[in-house]
Amino acid sequence: MATLSCPHCHQKIDSQAIACPYCRTQLKAYGHPGIPLHRAKKDEYLCDRCTYHADDTCTFPKRPYAKDCTLYQNIEESKLDLQQLQQSKSFGTTLRTWIKRNQTLLLILALLLVCFAIALSTS
Repeated sequence: MATLSCPHCHQKIDSQAIACPYCRTQLKAYGHPGIPLHRAKKDEYLCDRCTYHADDTCTFPKRPYAKDCTLYQNIEESKLDLQQLQQSKSFGTTLRTWIKRNQTLLLILALLLVCFAIALSTS
């Protein structure tokens, strides 16, 4: 059983709990224990930093004044994830593309290395 701490009362609770058994703070979307419920801090709104609000695809009824939301995706985290994904894919993709384009050259180099190895072993 995995545990986490309640964001309101900081008591240890089961990670699958929908509400905190101590302070009754709702932790997950009602009826969907796998979906986290994101909460804004104090006088802020989640919409101000949400990807769905920025690209105008949000369908949440409390928009643009949502203090809690199950759809929330932080813009900064999304940008960072996208940059990391592009960086990690760029080298691998470039290498695969280069190998596909230069298969003939690689085959010739491999044959030359085999010939060179045979020449060294017979001398």
